[in-house]
Parts: sequence; C-alpha cells; structure tokens
Amino acid sequence: MGLMHNVKAKLGPAKGKVSDLAHRHEGKIHHGLDKAAQAVDKTTKGKYSDRIQSGTGRAKGAMGRLTHHGGTAPDAGGTTPPGTDGTTPSGTGRTAPPRDAGGTPPPEAPPPTS
Repeated sequence: MGLMHNVKAKLGPAKGKVSDLAHRHEGKIHHGLDKAAQAVDKTTKGKYSDRIQSGTGRAKGAMGRLTHHGGTAPDAGGTTPPGTDGTTPSGTGRTAPPRDAGGTPPPEAPPPTS
C-alpha cells in the first residue's frame, strides 16, 4: 500500500497536466474517437457496431470525468453523466431478460439444439 501511495503522489501533478490538455483539446479528441470508431466499424462491416459505440461512449465518459473533475476526485457522487453509472433508467430493458417480453417460457425448458 505504501508503494501505491508513493506512485499516486508522484503522478498527481502529471494528472493535472493531462486534465488540462484534455480539457483544451476535448473537441478534437471526441472527433478523433468518432473517426476511429467509424473506420473500425467500416473495416469490420458493422459486425461490432454495438461494441464500438459502447467503447466510444465509455472513452468519452472517461474524458468528461478527466476534464470536468480536474483529476482531483476519482468519482464524486452525483456528477457522473446520465446513463454511465447504471442508475439512470435508459429504456433498454436491461432489468428484465429481453426474451421474456412475449410471455414466460415453460419452467425447465430444454436448451436449443440447433
């Protein structure tokens, strides 16, 4: 634990510089993330679109925390953008299994054989 504390203490000033740079270039970084995501999506013919969008969103969320918290607090409560902490209802239906929308399957249903 002592070693980690020393490392964090030494990285503190660097984190402030990174935060400042990220804040100044946030628009360019977001644009770059979008361009990279589009390029990968095109290369993979849309096969991983959901994962690419999800990853891009997480990267932008991390950027937002870095630029707006100034790197001082790891995750101050209540300042997380909506949808990233899992508490904001987003209408994706993640609280219930998606296949149960049309009715409940019989108990002990055999697994699909195909």
